[in-house]
Amino acid sequence: MKVTEHIQQAKGKTLFSFEVLPPVKGKSIESLFGVLDPLMEFNPSFINVTYHRSEQIFKRKANGTFDRIDIRKRPGTVGICAAIMNHYKVDAVPHLICGGFSMDETENALIDLNFLGIDNVLALRGDPPKNEKYFQPDPHGHHYAIDLVKQIEKLNRGQYVEEEIADGVKTDFCIGVAGYPEKHYESPNPDLDMMYLKNKIEAGADYITTQMFFDNSKYHAFVKKCREENVDVPIIPGLKPITSKKQLSGIPSLFHVDIPNDLAIEMMKCNNDKDSEKVGEEWLYQQTKDLIDSGAPVVHFYTLGKPHIIYNVMKRIL
Repeated sequence: MKVTEHIQQAKGKTLFSFEVLPPVKGKSIESLFGVLDPLMEFNPSFINVTYHRSEQIFKRKANGTFDRIDIRKRPGTVGICAAIMNHYKVDAVPHLICGGFSMDETENALIDLNFLGIDNVLALRGDPPKNEKYFQPDPHGHHYAIDLVKQIEKLNRGQYVEEEIADGVKTDFCIGVAGYPEKHYESPNPDLDMMYLKNKIEAGADYITTQMFFDNSKYHAFVKKCREENVDVPIIPGLKPITSKKQLSGIPSLFHVDIPNDLAIEMMKCNNDKDSEKVGEEWLYQQTKDLIDSGAPVVHFYTLGKPHIIYNVMKRIL
């Protein structure tokens, strides 16, 4: 079932969803099931699975020179989505990214997803590799998320990369895109950021999932601004627990979001990790409760790192 159909059928009730990482290459899928098993108690409407581009490393050769090698540390997103749907009987939402993929590779992934009965995708540009400051697309790939949205929308109309394909099967993907309540870090200003988001919706995107935030007022302001700009698709808030003092600097640096002063002060008072997790859990609980009370269509949890915190919050909520 499509994400938008889940929301429509909920008739105003707030749903829940989780996001997971594929296991590192060499690990069993059981490690992923170990994260999800406890959370399935809360009947998530869908589960997002992230996609990761390859990373480049340099390997020394016998003659002293170096070979540049592409390594994908977390492969298997398409297969993992199929496994999740088979194992839990719940819809999966694979992330598709621009970075490191040609249009042909993207189309092949979409064809595989369609064969598997997966009808949701989250279309993202993706981040630059760790050793590069700026994003560079594959020579035969997409530079921006809007271009990826347009390719998926074309496939929904039966238009393939190979133009000579006549009467191609039409897919029926529900397309999600990212939204940034605190602005994408590369956007010059919030107004241009909103313009880029609006363009993605006009290109065919069906819903928005936000970057994490820790101040709900920023999400509410973002939704208000979207509606003023006639962006009327569902806007799903994304939440992540903060559980250590290190994250006070790490999260703003990595994700370009602010930590509210009240949260930072309470976290700085903590003497150990256990105390920090209690503060983070309470903050996440209050965020979740407020979003439910304000009628958010879905609360989406980034489970990366501390799924037990999310479990504790969900037990309190439900």
